Amino acid sequence: MFLSVFVFGTIIGSFLNVVIFRYNTNFSLGGRSICLYCGKILRWYELVPLISFLVLKGRCATCRSRLSLQYPSVEFMAGTLFLFSFIYAKNNMIEAIFYFLPYLWVVMSLILVIVVYDLRHKIIPDGLVFFFILLSLLRPVIFLLPGENITLALLSGPVFALPFMALFFFSRGRWIGLGDAKLVLGIGWFLGMVSAGLALLFSFWIGAVVAIFLLLLKDRKFTMESEIPFAPFLVLGLIIALFVPTSYLLRVLGFSG
Repeated sequence: MFLSVFVFGTIIGSFLNVVIFRYNTNFSLGGRSICLYCGKILRWYELVPLISFLVLKGRCATCRSRLSLQYPSVEFMAGTLFLFSFIYAKNNMIEAIFYFLPYLWVVMSLILVIVVYDLRHKIIPDGLVFFFILLSLLRPVIFLLPGENITLALLSGPVFALPFMALFFFSRGRWIGLGDAKLVLGIGWFLGMVSAGLALLFSFWIGAVVAIFLLLLKDRKFTMESEIPFAPFLVLGLIIALFVPTSYLLRVLGFSG
Protein backbone atom coordinates (compact mmCIF):
# COMPACT_ATOMS: atom_id res chain seq x y z
CA MET A 1 0.00 0.00 0.00
CA PHE A 2 2.80 2.43 0.90
CA LEU A 3 4.52 1.78 -2.44
CA SER A 4 1.27 2.39 -4.33
CA VAL A 5 0.79 5.74 -2.57
CA PHE A 6 4.38 6.75 -3.35
CA VAL A 7 4.03 5.81 -7.02
CA PHE A 8 0.75 7.73 -7.25
CA GLY A 9 2.51 10.74 -5.75
CA THR A 10 5.31 10.58 -8.36
CA ILE A 11 2.69 10.54 -11.12
CA ILE A 12 1.11 13.67 -9.67
CA GLY A 13 4.61 15.11 -9.32
CA SER A 14 5.11 14.65 -13.07
CA PHE A 15 2.05 16.82 -13.67
CA LEU A 16 3.25 19.36 -11.10
CA ASN A 17 6.40 19.80 -13.17
CA VAL A 18 4.19 20.78 -16.10
CA VAL A 19 2.40 23.31 -13.88
CA ILE A 20 5.69 24.79 -12.66
CA PHE A 21 7.16 25.17 -16.14
CA ARG A 22 3.97 26.46 -17.79
CA TYR A 23 2.36 28.60 -15.08
CA ASN A 24 2.12 32.25 -16.15
CA THR A 25 3.25 31.38 -19.70
CA ASN A 26 1.40 31.07 -22.99
CA PHE A 27 1.49 27.27 -22.78
CA SER A 28 -1.66 25.39 -21.83
CA LEU A 29 -1.54 22.95 -18.93
CA GLY A 30 -3.41 20.44 -21.08
CA GLY A 31 -0.97 20.35 -24.00
CA ARG A 32 1.31 17.44 -24.83
CA SER A 33 4.66 17.29 -23.05
CA ILE A 34 7.59 18.35 -25.22
CA CYS A 35 11.35 18.67 -24.93
CA LEU A 36 12.08 22.29 -24.01
CA TYR A 37 15.19 22.24 -26.22
CA CYS A 38 14.20 20.55 -29.50
CA GLY A 39 10.41 20.83 -29.19
CA LYS A 40 9.76 17.15 -29.92
CA ILE A 41 6.60 15.66 -28.41
CA LEU A 42 7.62 13.15 -25.76
CA ARG A 43 6.43 9.56 -26.01
CA TRP A 44 4.79 7.74 -23.12
CA TYR A 45 7.92 5.78 -22.19
CA GLU A 46 9.83 9.05 -21.86
CA LEU A 47 7.36 10.26 -19.24
CA VAL A 48 7.44 7.49 -16.64
CA PRO A 49 8.17 9.27 -13.34
CA LEU A 50 11.73 8.81 -12.04
CA ILE A 51 12.39 5.72 -14.19
CA SER A 52 12.50 7.51 -17.56
CA PHE A 53 14.99 10.08 -16.23
CA LEU A 54 17.26 7.30 -14.96
CA VAL A 55 16.99 5.15 -18.10
CA LEU A 56 17.64 8.13 -20.38
CA LYS A 57 20.52 9.20 -18.11
CA GLY A 58 18.99 12.65 -17.69
CA ARG A 59 19.02 13.49 -21.41
CA CYS A 60 16.42 13.96 -24.14
CA ALA A 61 16.14 10.79 -26.23
CA THR A 62 16.08 12.85 -29.44
CA CYS A 63 18.47 15.80 -29.10
CA ARG A 64 20.46 14.46 -26.11
CA SER A 65 20.17 17.79 -24.28
CA ARG A 66 20.63 17.53 -20.54
CA LEU A 67 17.29 17.55 -18.70
CA SER A 68 16.67 19.58 -15.56
CA LEU A 69 17.10 17.79 -12.24
CA GLN A 70 13.81 19.45 -11.32
CA TYR A 71 11.93 16.64 -13.07
CA PRO A 72 13.00 13.72 -10.83
CA SER A 73 13.34 15.95 -7.76
CA VAL A 74 9.73 17.15 -7.89
CA GLU A 75 8.48 13.63 -8.67
CA PHE A 76 10.39 12.16 -5.73
CA MET A 77 9.32 14.93 -3.33
CA ALA A 78 5.68 14.58 -4.40
CA GLY A 79 5.80 10.82 -3.83
CA THR A 80 7.37 11.33 -0.40
CA LEU A 81 4.86 14.01 0.64
CA PHE A 82 1.94 11.86 -0.53
CA LEU A 83 3.28 8.95 1.52
CA PHE A 84 3.79 11.10 4.64
CA SER A 85 0.29 12.53 4.19
CA PHE A 86 -1.19 9.04 3.99
CA ILE A 87 0.52 7.99 7.22
CA TYR A 88 -0.50 11.23 8.96
CA ALA A 89 -4.14 10.98 7.89
CA LYS A 90 -4.28 7.32 8.89
CA ASN A 91 -2.98 8.15 12.37
CA ASN A 92 -4.93 11.35 13.03
CA MET A 93 -8.13 11.49 10.97
CA ILE A 94 -9.14 7.87 10.52
CA GLU A 95 -12.86 8.75 10.73
CA ALA A 96 -12.59 11.18 7.80
CA ILE A 97 -9.55 9.78 5.98
CA PHE A 98 -11.36 9.50 2.64
CA TYR A 99 -12.06 13.25 2.76
CA PHE A 100 -9.02 14.48 4.65
CA LEU A 101 -6.38 12.59 2.65
CA PRO A 102 -7.31 14.04 -0.78
CA TYR A 103 -7.38 17.47 0.88
CA LEU A 104 -3.87 16.91 2.25
CA TRP A 105 -2.63 15.73 -1.13
CA VAL A 106 -3.93 18.88 -2.82
CA VAL A 107 -2.25 21.08 -0.19
CA MET A 108 1.05 19.20 -0.47
CA SER A 109 0.95 19.49 -4.26
CA LEU A 110 0.27 23.22 -4.03
CA ILE A 111 3.05 24.02 -1.58
CA LEU A 112 5.50 21.98 -3.67
CA VAL A 113 4.63 24.05 -6.74
CA ILE A 114 5.00 27.26 -4.70
CA VAL A 115 8.45 26.25 -3.43
CA VAL A 116 9.90 25.25 -6.79
CA TYR A 117 8.35 28.24 -8.57
CA ASP A 118 9.83 30.57 -5.95
CA LEU A 119 13.24 28.94 -6.33
CA ARG A 120 13.08 29.39 -10.12
CA HIS A 121 11.64 32.90 -10.30
CA LYS A 122 12.09 34.38 -6.79
CA ILE A 123 8.39 35.22 -6.59
CA ILE A 124 5.25 33.56 -5.22
CA PRO A 125 2.38 34.07 -7.68
CA ASP A 126 -0.79 35.49 -6.13
CA GLY A 127 -2.92 32.82 -7.78
CA LEU A 128 -1.03 30.02 -6.05
CA VAL A 129 -0.72 31.62 -2.62
CA PHE A 130 -4.37 32.76 -2.52
CA PHE A 131 -5.47 29.22 -3.37
CA PHE A 132 -3.30 27.95 -0.52
CA ILE A 133 -4.82 30.52 1.86
CA LEU A 134 -8.32 29.41 0.90
CA LEU A 135 -7.51 25.74 1.39
CA SER A 136 -5.82 26.50 4.71
CA LEU A 137 -8.84 28.40 6.01
CA LEU A 138 -11.01 25.37 5.24
CA ARG A 139 -8.82 23.10 7.38
CA PRO A 140 -9.95 24.25 10.88
CA VAL A 141 -13.50 24.75 9.64
CA ILE A 142 -13.94 21.29 8.11
CA PHE A 143 -11.15 19.18 9.64
CA LEU A 144 -10.74 20.23 13.26
CA LEU A 145 -8.08 18.05 14.86
CA PRO A 146 -8.71 16.27 18.18
CA GLY A 147 -8.34 18.68 21.11
CA GLU A 148 -7.98 21.72 18.83
CA ASN A 149 -9.75 24.99 19.68
CA ILE A 150 -11.37 26.42 16.55
CA THR A 151 -11.10 30.02 17.81
CA LEU A 152 -7.33 29.75 18.29
CA ALA A 153 -7.03 27.95 14.98
CA LEU A 154 -8.79 30.78 13.15
CA LEU A 155 -6.74 33.43 14.96
CA SER A 156 -3.44 31.73 14.22
CA GLY A 157 -3.36 32.91 10.59
CA PRO A 158 -3.58 36.67 11.27
CA VAL A 159 -1.50 36.42 14.47
CA PHE A 160 1.52 35.06 12.60
CA ALA A 161 0.98 36.91 9.33
CA LEU A 162 0.74 40.44 10.78
CA PRO A 163 4.40 40.62 11.94
CA PHE A 164 5.54 39.48 8.49
CA MET A 165 3.36 42.07 6.81
CA ALA A 166 4.77 44.72 9.15
CA LEU A 167 8.31 43.68 8.23
CA PHE A 168 7.42 43.97 4.56
CA PHE A 169 5.97 47.46 4.85
CA PHE A 170 8.61 48.86 7.20
CA SER A 171 11.47 47.53 5.06
CA ARG A 172 9.66 48.31 1.79
CA GLY A 173 10.15 44.72 0.73
CA ARG A 174 13.90 44.57 1.40
CA TRP A 175 13.73 42.16 4.36
CA ILE A 176 10.87 39.94 3.30
CA GLY A 177 8.43 39.67 0.43
CA LEU A 178 4.68 40.21 0.65
CA GLY A 179 4.21 36.76 -0.86
CA ASP A 180 5.97 35.27 2.18
CA ALA A 181 3.57 37.12 4.50
CA LYS A 182 0.61 35.74 2.57
CA LEU A 183 2.12 32.26 2.76
CA VAL A 184 2.48 32.61 6.54
CA LEU A 185 -1.23 33.51 6.77
CA GLY A 186 -2.06 30.18 5.15
CA ILE A 187 0.45 28.29 7.29
CA GLY A 188 -1.14 29.68 10.45
CA TRP A 189 -4.61 28.52 9.46
CA PHE A 190 -3.40 25.19 8.12
CA LEU A 191 -1.36 24.19 11.17
CA GLY A 192 -3.03 25.98 14.07
CA MET A 193 -1.43 28.11 16.77
CA VAL A 194 1.15 25.77 18.33
CA SER A 195 2.26 23.91 15.20
CA ALA A 196 2.43 27.12 13.15
CA GLY A 197 4.67 28.69 15.79
CA LEU A 198 6.96 25.65 15.64
CA ALA A 199 6.95 25.76 11.83
CA LEU A 200 8.08 29.39 11.76
CA LEU A 201 10.71 28.78 14.41
CA PHE A 202 12.26 25.94 12.44
CA SER A 203 11.95 27.95 9.22
CA PHE A 204 14.09 30.77 10.64
CA TRP A 205 16.61 28.36 12.14
CA ILE A 206 17.07 26.39 8.93
CA GLY A 207 17.17 29.58 6.87
CA ALA A 208 19.87 31.03 9.13
CA VAL A 209 21.99 27.87 8.90
CA VAL A 210 21.73 27.82 5.10
CA ALA A 211 22.56 31.53 4.85
CA ILE A 212 25.65 31.13 7.05
CA PHE A 213 26.77 28.13 4.98
CA LEU A 214 26.41 30.10 1.74
CA LEU A 215 28.34 33.04 3.19
CA LEU A 216 31.21 30.71 4.04
CA LEU A 217 31.53 29.35 0.50
CA LYS A 218 34.90 30.16 -1.02
CA ASP A 219 33.61 31.38 -4.39
CA ARG A 220 31.93 34.36 -2.68
CA LYS A 221 29.05 34.40 -5.16
CA PHE A 222 26.71 34.79 -2.21
CA THR A 223 26.91 37.95 -0.11
CA MET A 224 24.85 39.73 2.54
CA GLU A 225 23.08 41.54 -0.31
CA SER A 226 22.07 38.33 -2.08
CA GLU A 227 18.38 37.45 -2.26
CA ILE A 228 17.29 34.07 -0.90
CA PRO A 229 13.74 32.82 -1.53
CA PHE A 230 12.21 32.28 1.91
CA ALA A 231 9.21 30.19 0.81
CA PRO A 232 11.25 26.93 0.75
CA PHE A 233 12.19 27.42 4.42
CA LEU A 234 8.61 28.28 5.39
CA VAL A 235 7.30 25.19 3.66
CA LEU A 236 10.03 23.01 5.15
CA GLY A 237 9.02 24.28 8.58
CA LEU A 238 5.39 23.48 7.74
CA ILE A 239 6.32 19.92 6.76
CA ILE A 240 8.34 19.39 9.94
CA ALA A 241 5.58 20.77 12.18
CA LEU A 242 2.90 18.73 10.40
CA PHE A 243 4.53 15.33 10.15
CA VAL A 244 6.77 15.27 13.25
CA PRO A 245 4.75 14.82 16.48
CA THR A 246 4.35 18.12 18.34
CA SER A 247 5.29 16.48 21.64
CA TYR A 248 8.63 15.41 20.17
CA LEU A 249 9.37 18.87 18.75
CA LEU A 250 8.58 20.46 22.12
CA ARG A 251 10.93 18.03 23.85
CA VAL A 252 13.67 18.93 21.37
CA LEU A 253 13.13 22.59 22.24
CA GLY A 254 13.16 21.82 25.95
CA PHE A 255 9.54 22.81 26.61
CA SER A 256 8.44 19.46 28.05
CA GLY A 257 10.00 16.71 30.00
